Amino acid sequence: MSISPDLENHTRGYVVPIGGSEDREGACVILKKFAKLCGGEKANIVIIPTASVLADTGQKYVEIFNRLGVSNVASLQIEERLDAERQEFLDRLDLATGIFITGGNQLRLSTILGGTEIAQKIRRLNASGVHVAGTSAGAAIMPEHMITGGATGTAPSRGGVILAPGLGLTNSLLIDQHFNERDRLGRLLTAISYNPFRVGVGIDEDTAIFIDPEQRFEVVGSGAVTVVDPSTLTYSSMSEAAKTDALSLLDLKLHILSKGCSYHIADRTAYSAK
Repeated sequence: MSISPDLENHTRGYVVPIGGSEDREGACVILKKFAKLCGGEKANIVIIPTASVLADTGQKYVEIFNRLGVSNVASLQIEERLDAERQEFLDRLDLATGIFITGGNQLRLSTILGGTEIAQKIRRLNASGVHVAGTSAGAAIMPEHMITGGATGTAPSRGGVILAPGLGLTNSLLIDQHFNERDRLGRLLTAISYNPFRVGVGIDEDTAIFIDPEQRFEVVGSGAVTVVDPSTLTYSSMSEAAKTDALSLLDLKLHILSKGCSYHIADRTAYSAK
């Protein structure tokens, strides 16, 4: 799904993928920054807990953002596709300055939200200036194509990743989460090798990237972000490899970014912390 086109006289909202297991009890650096971005005490945040099968996931995030000073927070209990067409949910989204998509199962997210009015509205709202964050599964679904599974390990292989349509908030990145904690470099490399157009971004736990309207992002949190840039790729063995064969990928660029570092997606340029 392609991103919604730019709207005249509107600046796009930020897109904030979080690698999962973000701090929710201490300094809450990532969640606090998102709340401030959305307006601080005047923010109006909508939680979408669809990826989770736990009944209290949405309410827990409501309480977290309340604790961070945001009084106007609501959770939309979208548990089946018909819920994603409910007018009261659509109307509530229209009031939002920020949307937060929780973790869980990204296929649950895509099979319930995919193609619904809620999914289309999220994309339109982001194009009109509403900020959208997602953690774990909520981060994975943000790009045009999302990673739903694959092998662990550092070596890419032809059958090493499973892809599905995503929400389409960016068509420039492929995003993986819980990255170093779950040893997911190989599947990100495999996903990039299918079509070396997009930048691969692996986000560690308690770590986020804040993607601004000019397609730059800054790293926030305690972990690292691994950026795989295929723009200089000179050779890939993908087309000749058997399903379980290791792949050859020559002349890739790889960056490891920690907090404060930034990356310009269009220019494919990494910057150290200021």
